Amino acid sequence: MSKESAPKGASNKKHGVPSLHHGSAGGTGKTGPACTGGRVSTAVVAESDDVDETAIKAAITSKGFELLHDKLEELVESIKVAVINLIYSDEISSLTTNLSTYLAEKLGKDYSTISTAFKACEGVALNRYIVLQKVERVKELLTYDELPLSAIATKLGYKSLQHLSRQFKEVAGTTLNRYKNEGGADRHPIDNLC
Repeated sequence: MSKESAPKGASNKKHGVPSLHHGSAGGTGKTGPACTGGRVSTAVVAESDDVDETAIKAAITSKGFELLHDKLEELVESIKVAVINLIYSDEISSLTTNLSTYLAEKLGKDYSTISTAFKACEGVALNRYIVLQKVERVKELLTYDELPLSAIATKLGYKSLQHLSRQFKEVAGTTLNRYKNEGGADRHPIDNLC
C-alpha cells in the first residue's frame, strides 16, 4: 500500500485501482486544510483476488473514507485536489499562467476535457467551483484577521481588491468588511462546495 498527499476532502485513484477518499462522514466534523495542516493521506490499494472489497469498504467508511471506482470520479477528485492545493498553498498568487492552463498541465489533459468532466460529475462549472473555493479561503483569512484585504486579494491571485469584493459579495451575499466584522460564522467545508 502506498500513500500520497492530498487535501482533506479530496482523493485520487491510479490505474483503475480503488483509492480512499476522506470525507466528513464518520469523521471529526472538522474539514479543510485549516484543520488538517492542508494535507490528508490517500492510500492506494493494489487490486488482487485476495482483497475483500466489502470488508475494506466497511472498515474505511467507519473512519470517514470512501472508495472511488469510476474514472470520471477519479478525474474530478484529481481536479479538486489540484484546485484546493493551489489555493491553500498560496501558489496561486505566483502563477505565471491562467488557471485553465495550470490545471491542464497539472492533470495532463486539455482544459475542455477537465471542465466537461467536472460539470458532468458535480453539476457545477469548474470555474464556479474555483470561485467557491477561493471565497471559502477568503472567509478563513478574514476570520484569522491577520492580513489586510488587499493582501488577501493578492494572496489569492485577484488582480484587484475590487474584483475580490465583487466575487465575494456575489457568493457570500455580504461585503468583505461586514463578514469580517460579524465574526465569519458562515463557513462551509471545502469538500462540500459543489
